[in-house]
Amino acid sequence: MKNEIAVKVEHVRKTFRLPTESTTSLKRTMVNFFKGIKGYREQEVLKDISFEVNKGDFFGVVGRNGSGKSTLLKIISQIYVPEQGTVEINGKLVSFIELGVGFNPELTGKENVYLNGAMLGFSENEIANMYDDIVEFAELKDFMNQKLKNYSSGMQVRLAFSVAIQAQSDILVLDEVLAVGDEAFQRKCNDYFMQARADKKTIILVTHSMEAVRKYCNKALMIDKGEVKVLGTPDEVANQYSLDNVTQTGASTVIGGVASQEEKADKIDSIKDLQVRLLSSSLLATDDRKVRFEVSYEVLSEINTYIAFSLTDIDRNVWMYNDNSMSEVAIGSGKKKLYYECELANINQCKLQLTVSVRNIEQEPLAFSDSNNSPIILISPNENLDESARDSSTGVLTRNGYWKV
Repeated sequence: MKNEIAVKVEHVRKTFRLPTESTTSLKRTMVNFFKGIKGYREQEVLKDISFEVNKGDFFGVVGRNGSGKSTLLKIISQIYVPEQGTVEINGKLVSFIELGVGFNPELTGKENVYLNGAMLGFSENEIANMYDDIVEFAELKDFMNQKLKNYSSGMQVRLAFSVAIQAQSDILVLDEVLAVGDEAFQRKCNDYFMQARADKKTIILVTHSMEAVRKYCNKALMIDKGEVKVLGTPDEVANQYSLDNVTQTGASTVIGGVASQEEKADKIDSIKDLQVRLLSSSLLATDDRKVRFEVSYEVLSEINTYIAFSLTDIDRNVWMYNDNSMSEVAIGSGKKKLYYECELANINQCKLQLTVSVRNIEQEPLAFSDSNNSPIILISPNENLDESARDSSTGVLTRNGYWKV
C-alpha cells in the first residue's frame, strides 16, 4: 500500500525560538550565558503530528489562526525542517502557500512566470509550453509586460495560482487560496477544484471555509494548538471546527421574553445557582436529532416555578425551537432538578444555542442562563431530507408543531 501514499507525516514537531531580549556586546552575551539566561523563549508550534494523504485524495486542513496549519504546509513543502519526525513525499510537489513567495516585484509578470517556474524545477522549454495556458487562466494578457509591483494583490494571486495549477505536479499544496481574489477568480477556483476532484488529483488545501471542506474534500484534518484534534471525514472535521469556533467566541443569544433590568433586579434574588447541563451530544448526527439536557436551580422563596427554553440559530438570531408550555411546575422553595428532551427532526445544518430561563406561574422571568450555561449544539447536514426541507433556518419548532416564518 506504500505506492498509494502521496504524503506521509510521522511524529512531526516544530519549535520556534522567540527572542526576549537583545544583547549588543560580547560581554553581556557571556554574562547571560553563564547566568543561564537564554535571551529567547521556545514556542512549540507543532506537537507530534502524524497523518497520511493517499494519491487522489483532496485533503483538507483546518484550524483556528495560530494553530500551526501554515507551518505544517511549509514543512510538507520543505521550506521548514522539523526538529523531530519525518515527511515522505512520493511525487512532484508544487505549493502555493502565501502571496509573494517566489516572485520579484521589480520583474515583469512574464519574467516572474519564468522565475517561478524555474524555482519549481521546470526547464525554460517546459515553462514556454505552459506560458499561454498560465496567462489565459490568470486573465492577465494585457499586463504581462508590466512590473509585478504595479499589480494589485488580486492580480498577483491570480498569476501565482495559475502558475501553480498549470505546473502539472503530482501533489498540489494550497493555503487559503479561496480567501483571496474576486468573485470571478473564485468561480475559476471552484471549476478547477471540481475537475481536479473528478480527475483524482492529489491536493492539500488549508481553508477556514467549512463549505469548501464539505464540497471538495474526501478527508480532512483539524489542528488545535499544534496537535491533531480530529482526523476523519469532512463532516466530522467541519462539525468540530464550527462547534469550537462558536464555543470559544462565547456566542450569547437571547430572543424575546427578556425582563427589563428593573424587573430582573426585583426578582433575581428568588433564584440562585441556575445550571444547565447538556446530556446529549453537542454534535447531532442524522440518526439522532434529540436534544437532552438537565436544569438545576434553587428557589429561595415559597413560589412555584417552571422552565422555559429556546434553541436559537446563532448565525441568524432566529428561534428554531421554543418551549414556554409550563409542562413541569416545581412547587415551593428548595433545590430543583428537571430533565428535558426535544426532537429536531426538521432542522438541518445550523448552529444552535440553548437558552434557559426560570419563570413563575405568571410567566415572569426570574433567572436566565448566562453564556457559560447556554450550551452550543451543532446540527449536521441531513441528506435524507428533501430539497425544500433542507432550508434549515426558515422555521420555528414548538410543542404545537412546525411552521414557516
